[in-house]
Amino acid sequence: MKFSSKFAELPSLESACLAVGVFDGGKLTEPARMLDQASRGQLAGLVKSGAFTGRLGQSLMLFQISGVAAERVLLVGLGKQDEFTLRTYRKAVHACVQALLDGGVKHAALTLGMLNVPHTDAYARARHAVECAADAAYRFEQCKSRPEKPKPMLHEISLLVSGRDERGAAERGIRHGSAIAEGVALAKDLGNLPPNICTPGYLANEARKLGRGTKLKVTVLEEAHMKKLGMGALLAVSSGSSQPAKLIIMEYRGGPKNAKPQVLVGKGITFDSGGISIKPTAAMDEMKFDMCGAASVFGALKAAMRMQLKLNLVGIVPTSENLPDGKAVKPADIVRTMSGLTVEILNTDAEGRLILCDALTYAQRFKPAAIVDMATLTGACVIALGNVVSGLFGNDETLVKELWNAGEQADDRAWHMPLYDDYQDGLKSNFADFANVAGREGGAITAACYLSRFTKNMRWAHLDIAGTAWKSGAEKGATGRPVPLLVQYLLDRA
Repeated sequence: MKFSSKFAELPSLESACLAVGVFDGGKLTEPARMLDQASRGQLAGLVKSGAFTGRLGQSLMLFQISGVAAERVLLVGLGKQDEFTLRTYRKAVHACVQALLDGGVKHAALTLGMLNVPHTDAYARARHAVECAADAAYRFEQCKSRPEKPKPMLHEISLLVSGRDERGAAERGIRHGSAIAEGVALAKDLGNLPPNICTPGYLANEARKLGRGTKLKVTVLEEAHMKKLGMGALLAVSSGSSQPAKLIIMEYRGGPKNAKPQVLVGKGITFDSGGISIKPTAAMDEMKFDMCGAASVFGALKAAMRMQLKLNLVGIVPTSENLPDGKAVKPADIVRTMSGLTVEILNTDAEGRLILCDALTYAQRFKPAAIVDMATLTGACVIALGNVVSGLFGNDETLVKELWNAGEQADDRAWHMPLYDDYQDGLKSNFADFANVAGREGGAITAACYLSRFTKNMRWAHLDIAGTAWKSGAEKGATGRPVPLLVQYLLDRA
């Protein structure tokens, strides 16, 4: 799907479809009023009849409106005007593009970016419109013998602006939105693949593919190398699988040679059975999504390269399967991590923190400006925050605030969770330096406390995306979060 920005007189604009917004209660937006005036009150008469109310997400396709050059006019509900925010704007754009796809429209012009969305400008409105359009058009059909539906016919969208002076900002928004959309799509694709295809080896090959023909340097450490480095925690998780673990390192150098890099670390458990502490059968298929942290690192790197961000960035992906086997790690086993600290494994289903702790230790060799890890780490975070926001933890208040602000700007929100020392007591062990789990209470916090022990001398933050990385039910599939948050954070640093 191609995007462009355009300034034009609406009634005379030739297009297969022209989309205009209507607020709840039938209040026409300024672009809609222009068409209404040209059509001598056709739109106003329609909303007055009650055929279209302007409820958020509502849409209605109209044909051959007199005085309007566009072949069709699509009315899009914006919800209540006094509640119109970036979130409702995004929902309206999504509904608009879905209606265009369902209607088989090949080219459309959208006026929604001309509206006054609080705390946004032409750049932000264009960027968010592109991201939402791409999300509406996304399909995962790689594993189907034939697509369930024909491919969408929508080839091009023109984002209309209020004045010619806004075109430059809108074009920049389109470029950035397209890059973010590509990163999100890659993260979704990797997350949606079945675990018999998306193995640790597959992720390693995808990293090499991502680096092919670019400045991205890709290194893949095998288990023998990890053993030499003393990564006993990471290797413990892979011991029950016939698929060898990998440690994938991707280095993007877009900034000054000596500038400290941002480091992203993503949990890459390509399937999590729980190991010996095996999970219940219900929804176990969704444990293919346990590598969505890794997928978001891939997605963020792809977007950063597409934008040619002027910063240095390192992506680190520890990846493994967690399966029960005669060689699998057992509850009560003690392993030595790369840091030298020993861990008593009380629950083999708390494996994400085991692969992450060695990756976090490894990340420190890059002398990073900051380390941000993201992981589908705990069911406790889902209980605490649901599937609306990601859990955000960190040992540096400035870094936490930067990530929180990035989430707000990207509409990929996170919530700051506590990381008080009091919670560390639950990790005490009589037999090792500490255990890999505490009690049920505050489980997302104690998991973050575990990770914090490996980042004491670094600026570090942790995103628990267990509730936001995928959807269940009829819409089951990876969401691509937190790629938008991460890219906004990187944009702010660049």
